[in-house]
Amino acid sequence: MSEITYTQIGDYLMPDIAVPETAEPLGMYGMMRKRYLQDRRRTLYTIFTLQGTLYHHCLEIEKTANERLGRMMAELTEKAPPPDKAANPLEWAAHMNGLKAQAEETILDELIYS
Repeated sequence: MSEITYTQIGDYLMPDIAVPETAEPLGMYGMMRKRYLQDRRRTLYTIFTLQGTLYHHCLEIEKTANERLGRMMAELTEKAPPPDKAANPLEWAAHMNGLKAQAEETILDELIYS
């Protein structure tokens, strides 16, 4: 861990903390994880922020969640095949939305809100 430098502002020493530049924006799951840490796990959020690893942590959660969503959707469609999309597109969309909701519920419980 690098040494923290301080700047005196009036009677107070304020740490010189810079937020690193991000190459790509966070997606839905990364932003949800960040908001969860900010609202419910303040100590962990502060530690990640001070170490400069908050963005990387949220990006890793984002990538893991998207990979897991893809795998779970493939497994769920194999177990419960959707109806023919060309014959009945609304039924197909409803079926796929239901499967995605099931997969997202698991992802939110295991990755985002833990």
